[in-house]
Amino acid sequence: MYECDIKRMEEKITTFSKFGDTGHGGITRFSLSPAAIQARNEVVSRMKKLGLEVKTDDLGDVYCTLPGTDPEAGAIYSGSHCDSVRQGGNYDGILGVLTAMEMVETIVTQKIPHKHPITMTIWTNEEGALYEPAMMCSGIITGKFDKTAMFNSVAKDGSGKTFGQALKESGFEGDMTNRINPSKTTGLVELHIEQGPVLEEGGFDIGVVKGVVGMINYEFTFHGQSDHAGTFPMPYRKDALFAASQALIYLHQEFDKLGDKDLVYTTGKISCHPDIHTIIPDEVKFTLDVRHADPAIIQACVDIIKNMPKEWANCTMKYEPAWTRETVLFNKDLVSAVKNSSDALGYSSHEMYSGAGHDSQYFSEIVPTTMIFVPSKGGHSHCELEYSPVEWCWKGANVLLNTVLELDKQ
Repeated sequence: MYECDIKRMEEKITTFSKFGDTGHGGITRFSLSPAAIQARNEVVSRMKKLGLEVKTDDLGDVYCTLPGTDPEAGAIYSGSHCDSVRQGGNYDGILGVLTAMEMVETIVTQKIPHKHPITMTIWTNEEGALYEPAMMCSGIITGKFDKTAMFNSVAKDGSGKTFGQALKESGFEGDMTNRINPSKTTGLVELHIEQGPVLEEGGFDIGVVKGVVGMINYEFTFHGQSDHAGTFPMPYRKDALFAASQALIYLHQEFDKLGDKDLVYTTGKISCHPDIHTIIPDEVKFTLDVRHADPAIIQACVDIIKNMPKEWANCTMKYEPAWTRETVLFNKDLVSAVKNSSDALGYSSHEMYSGAGHDSQYFSEIVPTTMIFVPSKGGHSHCELEYSPVEWCWKGANVLLNTVLELDKQ
C-alpha cells in the first residue's frame, strides 16, 4: 500500500487557507471571485510543474491530467470544488482538490506505474453561494440545468454581474470538447469532509459513501389578518406567526413518531409580514427540508404533510413542493474499492450516505462514481469552525491514492 506525504498535505492546506482568508479561521471564496481565481492559479501552477497537461472546458472546469501508459484506457478523475459559502471553512470542497493534488504528486514523485490517465479536477460553482443554483456546472454537464439560463444567473451581491460575465473575465473559460467524456472515463472519486459528527463520534477514520440521500423541500404559507398589536383582543386574532409555529411543532412531533434516527428535517428559512413589532403578522412562510435514504420514509413524511390540518389558530395554511431529490446510489465496485483500500491501510471505516449534495451525485448518472469522507471535528461545516486535523486528511488522501490505483488495474 502506498502513502502520501503528510507534511506536503499540511502545506497544501495551510497555503490554500490564505485565498479568501476572513481573518477568523475561515474563508469567503465565492466562485470565480479573485480569491477563487488565486486558488485555481495555484493549482494550475503546481500541476504544470509536475508535468500534467491542463485544460479547461466551456464552464471553467479545470482538468489536470497525468498521462498513463495505455493511450486507450479511460481516465480516472478525482477532485472537487474550490469555492465556498460566505465565512465558510478551509476544508469543504477544497480538501477534495488538495487530496487529489497530493495523490497525483505522490504518483509522480514515487514514480508509481499506472496505465490510465489520472485527471485531478476543479468543478466550477458547486456552492452556488454567489451565482445560484448549487452544483451548477456539474448540473449543466449532466443535463440538469440549461447552460444559457445558468450563464444568465445574476450575482446575489447586487453587482448585476452574471455568471457568464464572471467566467469570461476569469480567464478560465475553455472549450466544450474538454468536458469530462463518459465514453473515455473509468471512474470518478471525490473526497470530502463528512460535514457531520458521525465519523468522529464513532471513532472512524474513513467514511465509505454509498450514495446521497433523497430529500424533499416544501414551502408553507400561513394567512391571517394584520391588526394592532396593542388593541386587538387575543380571542379574535388571526396571528399567522403563531399559527406557523404550531404547525411546525406538529410536523416535528409527527416526524419523530416515525422513530428513524437517520431522518433529518430542517426549517432554515422563514419570512414574516409585515415584520413590524406593533402589528400582528398576516402572512408567514417557512421552508421544510426533509432527508432520508429510504424512499419509504420520505413518502411517510410526504403523507404527514398532505394529511395535516389546513387551518391553524384561525389562519389558513397551504404548501407547495419546492423541489425533490431521489436517493442516489454510487457505483458498487467503486464503493468496494474504497472499503478495500481503507481496510488494507488498517483504517477503521463506516459505510454511510451523504446528507449533503455534491457534484458527484450528478456525475454518478453518467460515469462510475463514489466518494470518500474524512471526519469533521465537532461535525462543523459551512462555518469558520470547520476543521479536520491533518492526520485525518492524510489518511483520506492515502485511501484516495490506493483506490485510484485499484481502479487503474481495470
